[in-house]
Order: sequence, then C-alpha cells, then structure tokens
Amino acid sequence: MRPAPPTPAPHRRPAAAQPDRRPVTISFAGFNRAWAAWIGDRLERRGLRVVYLRRESPADVPLVDLLRDLKLAEGRVLIVVSEWYFQLGPRSHEEWNEALREVVAPDPSRFAAVSVTTADLPSAVAALRPSGLVGIDAEEAERRVLALLDLPTDPVPGSADRARHGPRFPASIPQAWGSVPRRNSHFTGREALLTEVYDALRSSGVVTLYGMSGVGKTQFATEYAHRFGSEYDVVWWVNAESRVTYRRQLAELAPRLGLRTGEGYGERLRALSDSLRRGEPYARWLLVLDGADEPDQIRDMVPGGPGHVLITSRNPAWSEHDSRLLELPVYARDESVAFIRRRAPRLTEPEAHRLAEALEDLPLLLDQTAGWLDDSDMSVEEYIGLLEEGALDDAVRVSADFPLAFRTAWAILLNKLRETVPESVDLLRLCTFFAPGYIPVHLLRDMSHDGLPPSVAELLTDPGLWDRAVGQLRRYSVVRVEPHETDPDREIFYLHRVVSRIVRQSLPAAQKRQLVDVVRRALAEADPGRPSVPALWPDYAELVPHLKHADVLGSDDPQVQQLVFNCLRYLYLAGEHAAGVTLGDHAMRIWRHSLGESHPLIWELTYHYANLLRAAGDYHRTTRIEREAVRQLQEQRGDQDPTLLRALGGLAADLRGLGDYPEALEVSERVLAAYRGQLGDQDTRTVNAQNNVAVSLRLLGRYEAAREVDLRTLETRRELLGERHPWTLNSEHAYAVDLRLLGRFTDAASVLARSLDTARRALGRDAPQTLRAAHNFAMCRYALGDFDTAARYFADALDRAEHVLGDRDPLTLILAVGQSCFAREHGDADRARELSESVVAAYEATLPPGHPYAVGARANHALTLLRAGETDGARSLAGAALTDMTARVGPDHPWTLGCALSASALCHAVGDVERAAGLSGDTVVRGEGTLGPGHPLTLSALVAHAADLRALGRRGEAEDSERRALSGLAATLGSGHPLTVSAAARRRPYWDFEPQTT
Repeated sequence: MRPAPPTPAPHRRPAAAQPDRRPVTISFAGFNRAWAAWIGDRLERRGLRVVYLRRESPADVPLVDLLRDLKLAEGRVLIVVSEWYFQLGPRSHEEWNEALREVVAPDPSRFAAVSVTTADLPSAVAALRPSGLVGIDAEEAERRVLALLDLPTDPVPGSADRARHGPRFPASIPQAWGSVPRRNSHFTGREALLTEVYDALRSSGVVTLYGMSGVGKTQFATEYAHRFGSEYDVVWWVNAESRVTYRRQLAELAPRLGLRTGEGYGERLRALSDSLRRGEPYARWLLVLDGADEPDQIRDMVPGGPGHVLITSRNPAWSEHDSRLLELPVYARDESVAFIRRRAPRLTEPEAHRLAEALEDLPLLLDQTAGWLDDSDMSVEEYIGLLEEGALDDAVRVSADFPLAFRTAWAILLNKLRETVPESVDLLRLCTFFAPGYIPVHLLRDMSHDGLPPSVAELLTDPGLWDRAVGQLRRYSVVRVEPHETDPDREIFYLHRVVSRIVRQSLPAAQKRQLVDVVRRALAEADPGRPSVPALWPDYAELVPHLKHADVLGSDDPQVQQLVFNCLRYLYLAGEHAAGVTLGDHAMRIWRHSLGESHPLIWELTYHYANLLRAAGDYHRTTRIEREAVRQLQEQRGDQDPTLLRALGGLAADLRGLGDYPEALEVSERVLAAYRGQLGDQDTRTVNAQNNVAVSLRLLGRYEAAREVDLRTLETRRELLGERHPWTLNSEHAYAVDLRLLGRFTDAASVLARSLDTARRALGRDAPQTLRAAHNFAMCRYALGDFDTAARYFADALDRAEHVLGDRDPLTLILAVGQSCFAREHGDADRARELSESVVAAYEATLPPGHPYAVGARANHALTLLRAGETDGARSLAGAALTDMTARVGPDHPWTLGCALSASALCHAVGDVERAAGLSGDTVVRGEGTLGPGHPLTLSALVAHAADLRALGRRGEAEDSERRALSGLAATLGSGHPLTVSAAARRRPYWDFEPQTT
C-alpha cells in the first residue's frame, strides 16, 4: 500500500450522502499541506465535498483582490492559518491587516479559520477568529474543526478503521524518524515540483531529484520529508555519498523497526530489505538517499516495496536504474525574490530582484549571501559592484561550471566571517580537508594537540572559542551541525561540496600544507589499528571517505602510511572491494612516483592491492602486477627473500584465478619448501603456504591429497592460533569441502555446522568467509537430501553476498551457481535460468577463453535448457563443454568426468544411445581410477551406463551395472539417500559443476 495522498485528495464516496450541504474550500499554504489533507479527510468522512486551494501570492496581484477571489468559492472557506500563509509574496503584516479588514471583517460568516502555529501573526487575523489546533491531540482537533463549521461531533461508524489508511494527524510523529535534517524555516517556492515529486513517488515508487551543486537538492528533500512526513510511518534519511556510509546508515533502520538481527550491517540490510519489500511492520515508509552521485555503488541496495525512495544526486544516470528522474533547476526569479526578502527583510523587492539576478538564482548562494547581507550595512548596489568588478584579492576559483559571480560572492562571505569570528574561517578551512558532506569534526577535538599550529591548537582546546566559531558557521548556513550516530556528545558537520571546494582553493599553498597535515594526523590517530576485527569496522568506515581529501598518500609520516594499509585491509576483509581497488590504484600511482619502484612500501602496497584486485576477480591485472614484482624482487633480493616469497604466493593465487592450476601448484610448492627451509613447520607463513598448496591440489581434482594437507594445516593452526582465529576457521572450512568432494557428506556437514557457527560469532554473518561456509553447508545438506535446510541456506548466503559484495564478485558468482542448480531441480525454473545466464555471461566477460569456470557454467546451463525442453540446444552446449573441459584440465579431472556424465544424459535424451553409452562407460572407468569405485560420481556414471545399456538391449550387462551401482550407493550413502532412491527408480543422474574459491 502506498502512503495516503496529501492534497489535492481524491473525492471519496460519502459515508452518508448529504446533498444539501455546500462544499468547504480549504485555503492553505503549501508548507501546511499535511494539515489541509488531514482536515479534508475528516470532513469527507462526514459526507462533505472538499475543495483544496493552495494559496498563491503573485507579487503583481493586490492582496485585497486575492482575498476577494476566495469569496467566489461556493460554501464556507476554511483558512489554515500559520506564519507561512502570510509570508508568501512576501507581504508585510500591515498589508495583510488592511486586506483582512476590508474583505473579511464585513462578511465573517463566509470564513472560518484554524491556527496551526504559535508564531506572531497580523493583528487583523482576529477577524477570522481562528480555532487553535496546536498542542492538542487528534480527537480534540477534529472536534474543534467540526464545531467551527457547525457540524455534529459524534463519531462516524468505521472511522477508526479508515483512520489507519488515511492521512496521519500532522502533529503526530512517525514510528521511525531518522537523521532528517531540521526544517529550513526559510524554504521558499518549489510548490509545483513538490507536487510533481509526490505524484511521481505514488506512481513509480523511486524518484531521483538531480541538479547542479548548490541548487538545493538536500533542502528540497528535507522540506519534502517534513511536509509529507506525517503521512508515513517511517521516514529515514541516509547519506548515500559512498557505499560504505550508505550501508552503515541504512542498516541502522533495522533495529528501529524492531527487526531481530545481529550487529553486522549485511545481516541488518537483508532483514531490512525483506521488511520493506513486504511492508511489514510498516507499509508507509519513505527513504531519502541524499547525495547519491554514484549509482553503480548503491543501485543494488535500493529497497523495493510499497513505500517510497527519494534520491538526490548530481548524476542523471539514475534514470537507467528504474528511477523516475526529475531535475531541480535554479529558482524561478519570483522564488528567488521571495526567498531573499524572507532571508533579508531589510531589502526591498527591487533590491532583491537585482541581487537574485546577480547571483543567478542559485539557492545555495542566495541562502548564504542574503543572511549576512541583512545584518550588514553594505548596500546591494555596493555588493553587486564588487561582484561585477571581481575586486577582492582573495577571490576564489572554482570549476567552469560556476560563474564569476559565484566565486566572488563566496570571497565576500569569507571576508565577513574573518572580520567577525576569524576562528570560524580557520575551522571551515580545516573542514575542507575532509571529504565534503558529513565531516567527523570530533576527530579534531579528540586528537593530541602537541605540535599543532598555534591558531589551530587554540581553537581545538578552547571550548568557548570552538562554540563561537561553530555558531558563526551555523548562522550563515555554511555548515549544518548533526549529532553523531552513536555518541550525541560528538559533533558531525555537514558541509556542501561546492563550499568545500571554493574555500579550499582560496588557501595559500603554505597554509594548505599546514592544515592538511592536521587532518592527516587526526585521521591517523583515530585509526583503531586492528582492521581484522569486525567490531572496529564502523570506525574504519568513518575514516575511509576522508583519505583522498586529506591527501594521505602525499604524507611521509609512517603513522599515516600505516593508516592507508589498515584501511586497504579493512576494505578487503569487509568486502568493500571496489572502494579498496580505487584506493589501491591511487596509492600505487602516487607512491611509485614519489618513492620509486623498489621502495619497501611499494612491496607492502602491492600485497594489499593485489589482494583487492584478486578478490574483485581482476586476475589479469593482478597477475601482471605480481609477475613484475616477482621479477624485480628476484633481481634485487634473491630467491629466498621473504617479500619475494609473499609475492610468489600471491602469483600462485592469481594463476589459480586464471585456471592455470598446474603452474599454481608448482609455485605454491616452491614457496612452501622455501619457508620450511627458513622458518620450520610451525611458523604461520609456512602454514599459510601449506594451505595454498591444498587449494591448488583441490582445483586439480586431487581431493584426497588436498584433504591430507588441509587436515595437517588445520591441526597446526588450532595449536598456534586457537579455534576462533579466521585462518583456523578457513582451514576447518577447507577440510570440510574436501570431505564433501570425496563423497563423505555426513562428515563434511558435521565439521561445517560447527565451523559455521563459530564463524558467525567470531566474524559476523556477512563476512565473506562466513558466507562461503554457509554456502558449503547448504551444499552438504543438499547432498544429504535435506532440501528445506539447503534451500534456506542457499538463498540466505546469496542474498547476503549480493548486498555486501555485489552481484559480479567472484564469491557471489560461486553462490549463484549453487542457487541456480538447486532452483533448477526444485521448482523455480525461471530463477534458475536467470541466474545461470548471468553467471555464464559474467564468467565469459571476465575470465580468459576456455577457463574451466566458464566451461562448467555452460555445462550447468545445458541442464537448465534441458529442463526447459530445449533438448537440441542443451545437447550441443553439453558436448562443447565436455570438449573444452577435456582440453583445459584433462580427461581424468573430476570436472571433465562430470561434464561427460551430463553430456551422456543429453545424448540419451535425443536418442543417440550409442554415444551416450560410450561416454557413460568411459566415465565409469576414469572415475574408478581418479576418484575410486565407491565415489558418488563414479557410481552415478555406473547408473547412467546401466540405462544406456538397457536402451541398447544389453539387459544382462545393464542389470549387472545397476546392481553394482545400487550396492555401492547403499554402502556409501545409505539405502534411503535420495541418490540411491533415484537410482533404484531408474532416474538418470546428472552432475552440477561447482566452482571453488581460489
């Protein structure tokens, strides 16, 4: 259900027809639209016809004429009285007093009024005898409105039920109201666009308001949230300038809705997404995503459901992501004039018009200029002269998108701040070395003050001076002060990006160097120093957006450089791979230039950067980087250097990602031998190298050898690191995967159940390592025939991965393969095909030609086509997959055997039984040699071969093969296992390709 409309509201069928009643016309200012909607709803329930008339105040129409026009309406005129009603135009109180005395006083019976304000109003409003609705509850307010119009006040049958679906009482507070900025009491105009946005949200659910910096997008969204907030049960404001911040702030809504989740952002986001989509517990919700300039970063996390999403952005690309796009232009000239006169009442209308023209109607400039101009003795003509002459020495320079007037206007404002409270300029300049938007100024106040520039030290240590500086910035709307999300004693500033840019560019180079060093120190001192601890990730999420603007990559301070490494590690572990790659790109470029190719920091950076590239699936680039690092380190330091060995370990991982498994194993074994020789078997670096050997063995299909190595690694890590360490959990998970691939499903499920529970508690439900464990636990339950549990774990793991990592992350693709195969066999063919096609496309786009993962994904897709009845296409695809897999990993690899099993099924389905029998028989022989006669894949091939022999009329051989297969399945899996039961029913088995982590 969509939120109930404000006004103009649709005419409802009267509860009890009263044709003799004349209509009521409600006259209201747009600011009070919610009151008009609520009053109109109460009147319509009683059978009255209501006409809504938003008050307009064209400057060229006398007030007397406007009021006389109201008398043309049929029936009573009910005026919603507030200061907003009398400010439009703007008109003076004296003008209003004259008009009210002339029009209302002689004919008071035509007018009624309710007051929704406690502010001072024109004295002649007394002629309207307004009934106050402020400070009372909805029931009393309704009684007063009815009594004012001489209507019965007894309850209407069914009114309570209708109230749940009608407009909320405007004075009531939504059930959840989060981080919405304070309403701007000077907001002006935009009435038509407010209505358009409202209507667009009702029809499409998601609206993006876009426009240039300084045009007032945030102010517009704030006004929309306040104006229509009473019609929602939930109004939640999110800073969407980065994915990290967006996830953090959106996740905070989950506990406000009473959703039971853990502390992890991904878990909260999943629960929240499901809650909003279902409209439970609230269907009337509004999310405002402010500053979403990079749609690709957050588009996959924009909730759907019965509520509304309002996005503000500079980027019109949101139109490509299922959002209705509306542009917010600069003010119309009459809106500019009205705004200036309300912000600077001393200015006349002609002066306001000239100022608006000089400032080109840009709301940000109007707001920040008119406020102090009202307090100044500078005339508008003098001000405009300065703008035209560009006569200020410290005129700032911004991009070509903004005119000279804009730059000079800001120079004037900065001069004014400097003359009154110079420390406010110091604070403002410091803020420009944080990222624009939300600025954690509490980091400045929490940092050590030794060695700071005297003016900065005084500002940060003198509370009175700080308060004066902040007060001055707030007075001129330079910043907005917000409470910290978790600590209300800490301050957060909101600074517009345009303001930040022009102030920063006005600084002399020496002062820039001085101030940026202060901010770098503040960030470095706030570094928790432990990026591997999930509980500290919110702290890193607060720091990361500011690294670029503080130019941390330009610092030679070891503490600042360590902050960079820790943030890269955090981004890797938290799954924020795209942001990490971007930071790594910049760091590699800048540090290589400043430090040289062979500096120790470059090798450390290469390690973190390659990890992020690899995690994002960019194996080509990371392989080039690692090969070059290996070459240089070998030349400079020799074959046994620890940094070289670490680079070789990374290269082996890259080779695994590219599908070059034999070379990967060779490199991994070389690294292991070197570490053993230097450090012994008990050093963690040796153990890590041993783990990587097992990964390569597993990808080569040597499951028993991998299991033996993984078991040794697990035992050593438990001894060295403890049960809960992430590396120990990784080994436990790898060991369980080996067991499952060997057909020991029950043993694998037992190990994974324990490991998964520990990972959830130690790392969080959304850590990539936890998601891998959950997926493999689902694979175990699926293999054991526990389809309900498998379905739940498959869906949950994929949903979390898509939220945390994105839909093209290598881990997400692995999980999508499992979900697709399960959906294909358990009733959701459309979902299976959608996922299968997306996985095939992703692998073919990102991996080299003939990569085993792309080939295996096509083999899976052949089975999806078979389920859809596309037999010929399925057979062709399966045959090609078998050929390609054989060429890539050899005829005896388990993946090749699986492809052969599927290809034989497709040949049998189209009547090519001879070919099917040849494939299934060969698979049995190769499977016995590679996996053993008791492995489920070998036995499945034997079941398939029996079916082929039977179709060829070779019944004796078929029965012998079937008997051997059933006996082996019962011994290995049990007589009641689904695979055994299916074989006994003579249903042909199939095989699903399963990509592994590398």
